[in-house]
Amino acid sequence: MRRRFIVCYDISDPKRLRKMFRKMRGFGDPLQKSVFTCDLSIRERAHMMKAIARIIDPSDDSVLIIDTGALDAKRESLEYMGKDIMPDEGRAAVIV
Repeated sequence: MRRRFIVCYDISDPKRLRKMFRKMRGFGDPLQKSVFTCDLSIRERAHMMKAIARIIDPSDDSVLIIDTGALDAKRESLEYMGKDIMPDEGRAAVIV
């Protein structure tokens, strides 16, 4: 079963920041510059976690991963204002 995750990060080094952005594009869609939505299986999530761990410096960088539930779940806990930022539901994540 696939679940939707919101991944937010604060990377202090510009080189690591670019690397993180490129890597995250392989797991999901950017909502903002350092915020992604990722529809992942358990295995894909584990792969993403390993990839993130190889990029970040835990003493300087931070990553927040929010599990918003199954893809077919109603998302009453998320609220949006302004331009729609969620990707099309028909799109699939590509793992790099």
